[in-house]
Amino acid sequence: MVRGVMDVAVGTRQPRERIGFARKARAYVALTKPRVIELLLVTTAPVMILAQGGIPNLWLVLGTLVGGALSAGAAGAFNCYIDRDIDRVMKRTSTRPLVTGELTDREALVFAWVLGVVSTLWLGILINWLAAGLSVAAVLFYVLIYTLVLKRRTPQNIVWGGAAGCMPVLIGWAAVQDSLNWVPFILFGIVFLWTPPHYWPLSMRYRADYASVNVPMLAVVRGRTVVGLQVVLYAWATVACSLLLVPVAHMGILYTAVAVAAGAWFVIESHRLYSMAIRHGEVHPMRVFHSSITYLTVLFVAVGVDPLLPFVRF
Repeated sequence: MVRGVMDVAVGTRQPRERIGFARKARAYVALTKPRVIELLLVTTAPVMILAQGGIPNLWLVLGTLVGGALSAGAAGAFNCYIDRDIDRVMKRTSTRPLVTGELTDREALVFAWVLGVVSTLWLGILINWLAAGLSVAAVLFYVLIYTLVLKRRTPQNIVWGGAAGCMPVLIGWAAVQDSLNWVPFILFGIVFLWTPPHYWPLSMRYRADYASVNVPMLAVVRGRTVVGLQVVLYAWATVACSLLLVPVAHMGILYTAVAVAAGAWFVIESHRLYSMAIRHGEVHPMRVFHSSITYLTVLFVAVGVDPLLPFVRF
């Protein structure tokens, strides 16, 4: 099916035209999936503050963020290269540079390798080799395990594939401490459990797209009631994991209040989606999708601000 999709898509590609420098540069940036990078960096900087117990060296923060962005960009570019066949069919991905012809397949592959190598050397030489090793592990997991193995074979693709998106919290912690303990792994768990209720609503919105290329997202192989229930369960698990950080990392009143309030809002939005699904009414999955982004952002801002306040720690 995928081979047939690729043949049709390639056969209908528009003739190549001359691409100007500015447009080419924008295409390379788009290849890195910058919106994903933004979200990953939101979880990195606050973790570095928590690891330091205050404001870390700003050059260390900047170096880690740059290295992390390059690494995430490499993963995104590899993903676009591997998924170029289905991207040429799905409406959601119709503007990606390999679909529009702004970049050739070779240009994308070379760019991905260059970013991967540069990010590894950058983090290894300027930060530390533990952070660099974690960065390499994240790229390999996202490309080899998620993109090549899980995505087109199992509806649990997002659950396990989401582990790659959790690595920035470990990288941020390792950049400061050059070691790992239970705190960064709890933060890892928060992002890991958050990923399914974040992405599954998106897959509900674009169910027809995924079905057209035989990608077995949960929304494709199961009904929206099942998806809604899973979103609720994972939302609850995410909030529970976020509260584990209070005793383990000795978080203060600010983080605790934010984790409870933002978590309650996230859970309520998830229950609203499930309620509409079981009533067979009109569902608005993108509301939960956007809510999940706000929730994670607010939670990690609290992770970074809480250590800076002179409140009594729990």
